[in-house]
Amino acid sequence: MPPAAVLTTNTASTAWRHPVTRWLVMLLLATLAWDASGGDLPLMQWIGSPSGFSLRNQWLLLQVFHEGWRQFFAGLLLLMGVWALWPARWNQPRLAAMDLPRRERWTVILLVLLSLLAVNLVKLNSLTSCPWDLQAFGGSARYVSHWALGQVDGGSGRCFPGGHASSAFAFVGLCLPWLAPPRTAHRKPDAGLRWLAFLVLAGLTAGATQTLRGAHFPSHTLWTLLICGSVSWAGWLAARPWMAKA
Repeated sequence: MPPAAVLTTNTASTAWRHPVTRWLVMLLLATLAWDASGGDLPLMQWIGSPSGFSLRNQWLLLQVFHEGWRQFFAGLLLLMGVWALWPARWNQPRLAAMDLPRRERWTVILLVLLSLLAVNLVKLNSLTSCPWDLQAFGGSARYVSHWALGQVDGGSGRCFPGGHASSAFAFVGLCLPWLAPPRTAHRKPDAGLRWLAFLVLAGLTAGATQTLRGAHFPSHTLWTLLICGSVSWAGWLAARPWMAKA
């Protein structure tokens, strides 16, 4: 077998056994289990009422956890742009954990943008309306599962998956330089695990905020995490040979 083919086979085999792959598989199973339980609508009926959602315009949810979170991650993306344009390496002990080769920094930024693009492409083609648009909560749409592809619910659609949660989940690729470094790099996973914990917590907080406001079902947040995680992992695996040359 040619060396290139051996390398490709070994890379694919390693990817299937990697903890990140196992985490994504477990997330997929958990998301499918939640969908199968049919828990979306009963939970929203517990939060809302026929007159709507009382927390829709609640100040803390709207201004802090909705607008504030979105602005925070927009600022983080700008900082990452500066980070990627910085000299190839720098000698700053306090920032040693972020001292990555430029190719890895650019890859991470690309993964963020690809994750945001993937979520928005799904949203643009989704016929699923938001909970607050449903008849059960004072709107005009009827409840239709997001699995009922091609079925119009009578609302405006474009509510699946969760765009606001993606503002945090899109950054999960930032964990990968430490959780799955190129084969030429040797790093402890600690920094990656800290980033992962922060980003998952931030995304779940953003998703829960939108659920309490009536903007999204819980499943929308889970699918957003799965989409962003899958896009980031696939893109990182594809870029690893290129990054290893740095």
